[in-house]
Parts: sequence; structure tokens; C-alpha cells
Amino acid sequence: MAIIGGRAHSLEEIQALGRFGYPFAEMSFYDPEQIEDQLEDLLKLKSRYGLYYLAHYPREGNPLDVANLRNRFVPRLKRLFELSAAAGVEKGTIHFWLDARTIPPDVIRQKIELLAEMTTAAKSRGVVLCLENLSEPYSNFIPAFDQVPDLAMTLDIGHGQLLTEENTSFGFIQNCFDRIKHIHVHDNHGGTSPKDDLHLPLGRGIVDYPRIFSLLEKKGYSSTVTMELKPREMAETKVEILKYLSP
Repeated sequence: MAIIGGRAHSLEEIQALGRFGYPFAEMSFYDPEQIEDQLEDLLKLKSRYGLYYLAHYPREGNPLDVANLRNRFVPRLKRLFELSAAAGVEKGTIHFWLDARTIPPDVIRQKIELLAEMTTAAKSRGVVLCLENLSEPYSNFIPAFDQVPDLAMTLDIGHGQLLTEENTSFGFIQNCFDRIKHIHVHDNHGGTSPKDDLHLPLGRGIVDYPRIFSLLEKKGYSSTVTMELKPREMAETKVEILKYLSP
């Protein structure tokens, strides 16, 4: 059973999602100080609208700078895991680029070690850590999955359309389905750079959502789906999702 919610970058967007009746908001957990300041308001909104939160953690910065990742990014994430637990978050998404076409093997090895450390830290706070695909094919995630048993995945179907002829979601679903614990949906026209990541409502781009959703349904996907769109754009996309995924 797919559970459909939306992305929120602010308290105001959480309120909008609550008014629309979505069961969860995937909230930007970027700055520990900001989240600490907002924690009381987050808990009030959670109670008022009867929703729950997923976390979307900050970008890593320079993906090749292992020293910065180890000394600054990982401690920041660990503090955010603590705050996630305080907000009742049980699942969070991280960007941690592992594209072997660009990142040297030794850097990938060290990043997987850091992923193991972060996954353990998240688990200790009751948070399932989900690695989101960016430009990577599924094969680039296999070493991390092999070495970090508790690491889960956020399948970003829109990202799967970039830097590829066929959407990489098919490879992830066929080869890593048991790790997919969360999904992001949005549309685009393909492309080769971050500017092509347009985050359009479903049906306004070229992503073959009918075929991808049908494969997920066949596999029995039964967890959360975040619409990474503006709140006013979500209603039409939810209709498209429910054409193919069982609610």
C-alpha cells in the first residue's frame, strides 16, 4: 500500500500539507540550530493535523572532500538524527553521491565507511537512513548495500531520468528492491545537468511513470511516496500515482 505525502521546506508548507490532509510531510532537516528552534512548532503542527514527519537531510557539499565530510558533515548529521528522534522521525533521506564515473574508487571506499557510521548513528536514534540516487546507476549502490546491511534507499524516480537513456529506476527496482523504503516523484524532460532537474508535476515531462509504477506495484511496494512539488501542484500528481499504485 503506497502512503502518499509531500515535501515541505517550511512550517507554512507543513500547514498546507496538513490542511490538504496528507498523512506526512517530508521536512527539510538542514540546520541543527534552526530545527532546534522550530522543534516546539513542529510538534504542535504534528498534533494539530495528525501527520508525521520524514526527514530530508542537507546536501553533502563537495562530494570529493572526504576530510570535510568526516569532520563537519557527519557530526552535523548525527545532531540532526538526535533532533529527528525528538520530532518522531523514523525515516530520513540523505544525498551522498557515489557515481563511479566521477568519483575515484578510494573516495567511494571512504564514503561507504562514512555511510556505515551514519547509518549506525541514525539507527541508534530510531531513524532508518535512506540513500537517495542522484545520477548513479544501481550498480554504484551495490557496494554500499553489501557493506552496510542497515542502509536503505530512497528511489528518486525523477533523478533516474537524468544522464541516461533509460530511467535508472528500472535497474534499482529489479536489483535493489528490498532496499527501497521510500520514493520521490516529480517529472522532467531528461538532461545532463542539475538545471534539468525541473521537479514538474507528473505527466508534464517524459518520465515513464506508468511503466515504473506498474513495476513497483507488481513487486508489491507498500511504503511512503513523497511528491517533491509545491503543495498546490500535488493534487493532480496524487491522482496520477493512484492510477497505478494501490492506496
